[in-house]
Amino acid sequence: MKLVLHTGVHFTEEDRLVKCLLRNADDFAAKGTLVPGHTRYRGILRETLNAMASAPASEMARDVLMDAILDEGEAQRVILSDANFFRTPKSAFQQGMFYPAAPVRMMRMAQIFEGDDVEIFMGIRNPASLLPILYNKSDNQDVEAFWGGRDPRDVVWSETIGLLREAVPNVPITVWCNEDSPMIWAHIIRQMAGLSDDQKIIGGFDLLSSIMSTEGMKRFRAYLKDHPAMTEHQKRRAIAAFLDKYAIEDEVEEELDMPGWTDDVVEDMSDAYDEDVAVIAAMTGVRVLLP
Repeated sequence: MKLVLHTGVHFTEEDRLVKCLLRNADDFAAKGTLVPGHTRYRGILRETLNAMASAPASEMARDVLMDAILDEGEAQRVILSDANFFRTPKSAFQQGMFYPAAPVRMMRMAQIFEGDDVEIFMGIRNPASLLPILYNKSDNQDVEAFWGGRDPRDVVWSETIGLLREAVPNVPITVWCNEDSPMIWAHIIRQMAGLSDDQKIIGGFDLLSSIMSTEGMKRFRAYLKDHPAMTEHQKRRAIAAFLDKYAIEDEVEEELDMPGWTDDVVEDMSDAYDEDVAVIAAMTGVRVLLP
């Protein structure tokens, strides 16, 4: 079975993504892809992974989990989504590293589903905008505990993703930048469901409509109607053009509130993020979805 794990990250568009997947659940099910409601699996899966800290999972663990997930149904592909899979926001960043528990959590997951085809899907976010949120959510705001002596400009996603690859080398990882999500939203959904880009889905512009004015969305949909033969790449270029003119400023601009940070620090972190995405894209077993 193909097991697709959407692992967040926190404070990206994980809730909206789950809702979009569930809106397509019936159509996906007809193609052999199950999108179960999160109440079926989040609690029991979390409990199982936590219990493995003290003892290996039983031989029946997979069967028990699949019974809960499938609920007497059948599927060739199952999509599970939980931003807390690698821990909660309180412990998402420690000692200057994103999700230090991720490699161990994935090793346990791979042990449970040893005979299945597991894949990770993960949206990442500019550390300059994410770290202030995680700092405010952290259960330990001691400078050393949070930063581990690191300069914020040295915090990179490639470290966590590289450790994930070492821990579970047979588990491929698909990554995208949350900042690009409005332009590639439908592509992300289709990739998770194993669909080609020419297959219709519900809610392909859900995220776009939340950050573009009503007038902009009206004109954008009219533009699509007048250009029915556009490729996915052409659609993304059109989205970028319409966003440039009709984006709702309050929805696309972020306020950064971190003591001691200057504009230069934020700019340096953003530049480092761009460079880090290129590093991630060059990793074996990792693909980055781009506009």
